Amino acid sequence: MTDLTQFDKIDLHLIRVLHTVLTERNVSRAAVRLGMHQPAVSAALKRLRDYAGDPLLVRSGSGMVPTVAGLRMVEPAANILRDAQRLFSDAREFSPSNSRAVFRIAASDYLDPQFLPRLVQEVKEQAPLSEIEIHPLNAATDYQQQLARGDVDVVVGNWLTPPLDLHLGKLFSDEVVCLVANKHPALRRGWDEAAWLEADHIAPTATHPGARGVIDEHLTNLGLRRHIVARCPHFGLIPGMVASTLLVLTTGRQYCERFVDQLPVQIVPCPVQFPPLVYYQLWHERSHTSASSRWLRERIKSVAATLKNKP
Repeated sequence: MTDLTQFDKIDLHLIRVLHTVLTERNVSRAAVRLGMHQPAVSAALKRLRDYAGDPLLVRSGSGMVPTVAGLRMVEPAANILRDAQRLFSDAREFSPSNSRAVFRIAASDYLDPQFLPRLVQEVKEQAPLSEIEIHPLNAATDYQQQLARGDVDVVVGNWLTPPLDLHLGKLFSDEVVCLVANKHPALRRGWDEAAWLEADHIAPTATHPGARGVIDEHLTNLGLRRHIVARCPHFGLIPGMVASTLLVLTTGRQYCERFVDQLPVQIVPCPVQFPPLVYYQLWHERSHTSASSRWLRERIKSVAATLKNKP
């Protein structure tokens, strides 16, 4: 068909009539399948014949058969109907067992060293054909822009004040404590706020442009500043650095507890009062109603729930 004005007049309902008439090879039976009156089907068939410049269905003996042009239309019409159904059903429904979705998660390993491995395990167990991309959070990337562009589906982390322009789901909260080596003087002498501030601290690098981290953001609000002598973008390596030095790591108790039995380190209370660390998953409005994105967020929530107080 070369006349685009005619093409614009063809809607999905007309394609359904075309496919049903050609497969039933009978206008009356097609009307029953379509739930239409026979005159309405006949009128639709007349329009289709006009658009195609071909009779599409002709009499043969006591029945009707598709023309050559009509036969060529059966499969394309079926494909159009299947694609249209998939187009909208994918937005409402998600079948993990046969999905080939690509899930993109921006996260650091500071929530819990077991979080990302368990999340990947659960996703692959339930959606074996899917793909998973773990994106880093660092000072060179703007996670809000990544979410807005669709570069990532979900961002997992902690914020003293989460951004107001994104959807969020709370995963859990945790107490702020300190992790130190077994040889650290604080274990023998204890410490107060001044001693803690003057100690040598190690901290993760920024997770997005302009970020200071929840610990230092809260200290700034109190008019305090700690002595940071080391920074590391790989949070999972920091406990090992603490174990062999006099560096102090201040973070959530749950994270620290994972290393007490693995390294020569201990957990000590922090002399500065901090609000609980609250971990969230954030997502953009663009993926809020997506069935596959909702499924991913449920997996994140489920895995985070299994981590709390679990050995």
